[in-house]
Amino acid sequence: MSVFVTGANGFVGRAVCAELRLRGTTVIAAMREPLPSDADAVRMPDLSPESDWAPLLTDMGVACVIHLAARVHVMNDRVADPLAEFRRVNTASTLRLARQAAAAGVRRFVYVSSIKVNGEQTLLGHPFVARVDRAPSDPYGQSKFEAEKGLAAVARETGMEITVVRPPLVYGPGVRANFLSMMRWIKRGVPLPFGAIDNRRSLVALDNLVDLLIVCSEHPAAAGKTFLVSDCEDLSTTDLLRRIGLALGKPARLIPVPPAILTFGAALAGRADIARRLCGSLQVDVSETRSVLGWQPVVDIDAALRKTAAAFLSGERV
Repeated sequence: MSVFVTGANGFVGRAVCAELRLRGTTVIAAMREPLPSDADAVRMPDLSPESDWAPLLTDMGVACVIHLAARVHVMNDRVADPLAEFRRVNTASTLRLARQAAAAGVRRFVYVSSIKVNGEQTLLGHPFVARVDRAPSDPYGQSKFEAEKGLAAVARETGMEITVVRPPLVYGPGVRANFLSMMRWIKRGVPLPFGAIDNRRSLVALDNLVDLLIVCSEHPAAAGKTFLVSDCEDLSTTDLLRRIGLALGKPARLIPVPPAILTFGAALAGRADIARRLCGSLQVDVSETRSVLGWQPVVDIDAALRKTAAAFLSGERV
C-alpha cells in the first residue's frame, strides 16, 4: 500500500516524500508540474471543487493521503473576494479530495491545517490548545477551519479516519518569506531594533513536522484527532534572532528598542500586522500530541537552525 502526498514539490511536501522513501514507504507524489526525474510523481489536478482525483487514488492502492496542497496565506491579496477564493481552494477542493479518497477505500486522511485556525496571538503563558469554539476572522484561517469541520462530517459519513495537524511557523532548509529575510538581515550585519522583545512564539522545524505527519499517517491513536505541533521550546523574537546569528556564525546586531515604540511606528507605517508577529506571543500546547502519540521532536531548535543556516549559506554562495 502507498501514501499519496499532495503538494509534493512544496517546502513541506518534498521533505515528507523524501522521509517516507527513506523509511521504505511507497510514495505517490502529486504535484502540479512533475519533472522527468520524479519517478514516483503524478500530475496533481487543479485545486477546485470539480477536480477528479479518483483515477490517481483508485488504481494505486492508496492507504493514506497526506494533504498539503493549499492556497497559502497571501499578504497583499489581489483577488476581489479572498475568502471566496480560499474557500474554493482550501475548503471545497479538500472535501472533494476526501470524499473521493473515501470512495477509493483510503483508510486515513491526514490534513495539514494551520495554527491560524486558532487565531493570530496568545496571551503570554496561555497557549492554544486543539479545541476551537469559533471560526477565525482571517480568510485563510477560516477556510482551513471550515475544511476541518467538513472533514469531520466526511469521517462520520464514510468511516474514513481523519487526522488534522495545525503547524505554527515552519522553518528548515529552503524556508522562504520572513524567516529567510531574517537570515539575510543577520548575515549582512543589518542593525535590527528587536533586542528587547520579551514575547514567546512556538515554531516547528521541518524535520519535526515531517516526523509527526508520518506518525499521524500510521498511529492507531491518531484517528479522529487534531494535533498541535512545535519544537517544544518557545522563543522570544530576540532570542530567536540571536540563535539564528549563532547558527550563521554572524552575531545578530540587536538594538533594544521598547516594543511599544516598535508597535507604534509599525502602526503609523500601516504594518501593524508585522509588529504583532514580531512583538506578540503565539504559543501552542503540544502536551496532547506527546501523550496520545508518544511523540517527541526528533531535532532540537539549535540543531534545526544550524541545518537551516547551512542550507541558506550554501544557496547564497551559488
